[in-house]
Amino acid sequence: MARSINGLSVDVEDWFHVGAFEDVIARGSWDGLTDRIECNVSRILEMFDEAQVKATFFTLGWVARRHGPLMRRIADAGHELASHGWDHARVFTMDRARFSDDIAKARATIEDAAGVAVTGYRAPSFSIDQRTPWAYMVLAEHGYSYSSSVAPVAHDHYGWKEAPRFAFRPLPWSDLLEIPVTTAEFAGRRLAAGGGGFFRVLPYAFSRWAIRQVNRRDGRSAIFYFHPWEIDPDQPRVAGAPLKSRLRHYTNIDVMAAKLRQLITEFEWGRMDVLAHREAIALERDAA
Repeated sequence: MARSINGLSVDVEDWFHVGAFEDVIARGSWDGLTDRIECNVSRILEMFDEAQVKATFFTLGWVARRHGPLMRRIADAGHELASHGWDHARVFTMDRARFSDDIAKARATIEDAAGVAVTGYRAPSFSIDQRTPWAYMVLAEHGYSYSSSVAPVAHDHYGWKEAPRFAFRPLPWSDLLEIPVTTAEFAGRRLAAGGGGFFRVLPYAFSRWAIRQVNRRDGRSAIFYFHPWEIDPDQPRVAGAPLKSRLRHYTNIDVMAAKLRQLITEFEWGRMDVLAHREAIALERDAA
């Protein structure tokens, strides 16, 4: 049986962009903070090159504006550049007009920096949910091909538990595709299993089990993501952040790189735009 090709993605944001620290780090202070993007993304590019895998880099426009040569390096290495919005504002904190401005500004900045077309989008903190039914209409109006902005689970920080687990078309009149991040099922419950903090904190065996379930039992591709700061034990520590936020952010960052190397060699991986194309064909075939 052929091995499933899974979607590998990196959400390109720095340690001070994360939602867990938004109440203790002001946006206006970002330019004065230590920038760790260059060194961490360079490590990731080397890791992917060694494993001979291609991935999608969902990048903040804020980052692209400051790291043009790095954006070109990512594209030149054969990876996809996609949008993660402008400055990590979650979709449900914006109205339709502000969201439209946000994704337009981010896309133009990434495209100008790298000289490639941007067709994919991921909402910061998977923040497209039942509160933002208009978001897909805006993405379709801007001509995006796919989104990977939904976590179909219940979670205190994000989640749309009623959403489908696998790729779907959120608008009946548009070809726009939504590809949710991976969940597994156990005892009738959905479990978050698509990467990030869950991958860092839980034993590696859990992620292996979850991806195998999706690939073998469900016959589908898994969608995995992580952040550059998650492989960086030397990043600055945030004073005054709540204990829960610090535990979520810093736990196991010293072993994350080794776990990633194991993951990307054990399973087959590819770019999200390629996966989106395959999912679109499968949906058309199923509808015929």
